[in-house]
Formats: sequence, structure tokens, C-alpha cells
Amino acid sequence: MNQKRNTRGQVKASMTIAASFALPLFIFATLCLVYLLEIHAISFSLRAATMSAAKDAAVETTLTEMVIPMRLKRKIINLVGRERMERSIIQNGANGIRVIRTRYDSEREEIDVVVTYKLRLPLPGFTNISVNQKEAFRVKAWTGYKSPGDSDEDGSIVYVAERGRVYHENYGCTYLQLSIQFVGASGVSDFRNENGGKYYSCERCVYGGSMAGVYITNQGNRYHNSLNCGGLKRTIRAVQRNQVNGLGGCSRCS
Repeated sequence: MNQKRNTRGQVKASMTIAASFALPLFIFATLCLVYLLEIHAISFSLRAATMSAAKDAAVETTLTEMVIPMRLKRKIINLVGRERMERSIIQNGANGIRVIRTRYDSEREEIDVVVTYKLRLPLPGFTNISVNQKEAFRVKAWTGYKSPGDSDEDGSIVYVAERGRVYHENYGCTYLQLSIQFVGASGVSDFRNENGGKYYSCERCVYGGSMAGVYITNQGNRYHNSLNCGGLKRTIRAVQRNQVNGLGGCSRCS
């Protein structure tokens, strides 16, 4: 009788020991998965924002013939959202972004964009674990657009957006350069665009589910889950004024 009781006690003890090991392993595996998803999300957002900021810098080189790293960094932070970066796993938040290795080569008319940062992984039982990350690519400086056979008789240049109904005299027109900001998803219903309208979910990039934050513009009426969404992009051509037959001038800049 005593032998049976001892056997039962040993089985219960073995199950308790196994459970004590299984639960921490499960929690650890779950945390690893969460951090992997966060690494992918923040890397994707930073790369998309860097590419967008680099395109603006490519246009600015036509006037300045240089790239200002701090301006590039400021645009990246604004596109991703300072709040989003501060509560992310980026070490030192928005201040942890480094763009000092970005250079403009005037001979090649190209910008070598290099953004570096560190991701901290606060896993239980481990301290000061960080991963070095880098986003690097090359952007061709913007030199305008000219169709074959265009003459230089009318030297005035205007800008036309893809599917646009007007031409613009100012490349910095707010209809061409969207003012994108990152806001909390729970509070997007409280925001209004410049016409006082509400924001609704974008049919292209919002598929439901929980989101920490979304992207909106002052001119639009949709909120977006991705900076790569076509609703946040403008394909712009610089053409001569005599090539825009049928298009009227922009009410803001023409």
C-alpha cells in the first residue's frame, strides 16, 4: 500500500517539475515571437520612411547640391512618428537613428543613403542585448523630366501628378507633397482633415485587426496602415508648360 502511494507521489512530483519548466519556456518562446514581429514592423516602417525622405532629398539636390543629414533624419522621424519610435524597441528611440554616413556624389549625381540604429531586446534573464541594424541604398538625384523631341522654346517647367487634373508651378505644393503624420489608431476618429472631414479606413492597406497607429494626411480622408500604400504616394513628372494641354493650373500654386 505504501509503495503505491509513493509511486503516485513521484508521478505528481514529476508532473509538477515538468510544468515548472514548460511554462517559462512557453513565455520565452512567446516573447521571442513578439520581438521578431516588432523587429520586422519597425524595420519595414523605417525603410519605407527613409526611401520617401530620400526622394525628397534627391529633389533638393538640384538647388543645394548637397544632402543635409539632420533634415533627412527629421523627415524620417516625422514619417514614422516620434511617438511610435519612442515606445518601440529602438535603442534611445528617435534619437537612436543615425544618418551621418549619408553622402551626395555630385559627379555621379547619386545619393548614398545609410541609416543605422540599434534594437534592444529586453528578454527576461538577459541584459543589454542589442542588434545593429542598417538600411542602405542609392538614390539617383532628380534632374527633371523631358520627353524625346521636346523643344526648349517654352522654358517654363510645371509639375504633373499621375492621374492629376491640374498642373503645378511649385514642386512643394501641398497637393503634391503630402503632409503625412502618424497618429494613434484609437484616436483617429477625433482627427479632421483641412476641410473638416473625418478619416475612414483605406480600402488598399487596412484589413481590420488591431493597429497601434495609422498614417493620415491633411488633404486626404483615409487613414492608412502602411507608408507604401498607393494612397500616400505621388508619381510626379516635370514637363514643359506646352505639354500640359487640357490641364488647368493648380488653385494653390499656379
